[in-house]
Amino acid sequence: MIAAFRWWYLVLLGAGLLLLASFYMDAGAQTWMNQHQNPSLRSFMQAVSRYGDWPEHLLLGLVLVATAYWRGHKKWVRIFTAMILACALAGAVARVVKISTGRARPSVQAEAGWNGPRLSPRYNSFPSGHTAASTAFFATLAFASWRIGLGLLVFPLVIAFSRMYVAAHHLSDVVFAAVIGVLAAYFITRWMRPHSEMP
Repeated sequence: MIAAFRWWYLVLLGAGLLLLASFYMDAGAQTWMNQHQNPSLRSFMQAVSRYGDWPEHLLLGLVLVATAYWRGHKKWVRIFTAMILACALAGAVARVVKISTGRARPSVQAEAGWNGPRLSPRYNSFPSGHTAASTAFFATLAFASWRIGLGLLVFPLVIAFSRMYVAAHHLSDVVFAAVIGVLAAYFITRWMRPHSEMP
């Protein structure tokens, strides 16, 4: 029990320090993005942003659940269901936080900063919903089967980069979103474990 508490303390401390560092590096990261714009890369990153949101993750999850069910793999049905639930949880948390904080996106020139509760997408920068949902989706798979899921964490990393590259989010937006995603994945995995045979 004490060891678990210390582990959580270290994880939360590390996440907090990472978030503070990302706030400090926001301006530098955005300057780098602006200075390294490439038409071909920007077009690719726009496509990643367009198809890297929660509906695409939900569709993939449903296809995986249906396939596992059809093949008779009950364990994988539960794992893929957990991935969908974690994605939904992270997306919902990110949505509440971003509406509450009202942070302007990097592309917004006027009224930049934190503006309080806002429904306008122009002021829904913190955190990145794309990154939170994708991180939760693939981190759940990594928690359930690290040999399969660990390498697939590259997808949320690319999605996070794309959101910064197209000036939709700051570095701290995607870092905080990734923390939300990992926590959602861990929570859902722990919640489903007593009800399943998830490893």
